[in-house]
Amino acid sequence: MRKTGVLFVCLGNICRSPLAQGVLEQRLAQTADAGRFLVDSCGTAAFNVGKEPDPRAIAVAERRGYAIAAQRARQISDEDFRNFRHIVAMDNSNLLTLRGWAPADFSGELRLLMQFAPDSGNTQLADPYYEGAEAFDATLSAIETAVDGLLGMLLRSAIP
Repeated sequence: MRKTGVLFVCLGNICRSPLAQGVLEQRLAQTADAGRFLVDSCGTAAFNVGKEPDPRAIAVAERRGYAIAAQRARQISDEDFRNFRHIVAMDNSNLLTLRGWAPADFSGELRLLMQFAPDSGNTQLADPYYEGAEAFDATLSAIETAVDGLLGMLLRSAIP
């Protein structure tokens, strides 16, 4: 059985998208459907390729029980558009870049993460990179809320 792919995308793949990947992986591990999904993250830019997540992202994730330290940044590739049904961007800039790179035959969905948290009042997930630890904490809280909404949609669509 082919797994349903979920790919989180931000600019550099060291703050927001690794956090979202870690949250969804942990949430899925608590379900009977974990084996039905492939979860990954990447960036639209190549300047962090091979680097681990930002130390502040690792710290806030570990405090809340998410393991992201082993992740390594990578840039999105053409293959990702074939392997992932759900490509989830952190902000409009990421989404516009993805729309420009998506091949004409891409049959998946390009969405903003915060669309899965409609009560938040935000469509954008701000990049905490130039901010302090409090911004990383707030970013992770927003990600948790949105990932819970995304997970609900994924599990409903995974019902045979």
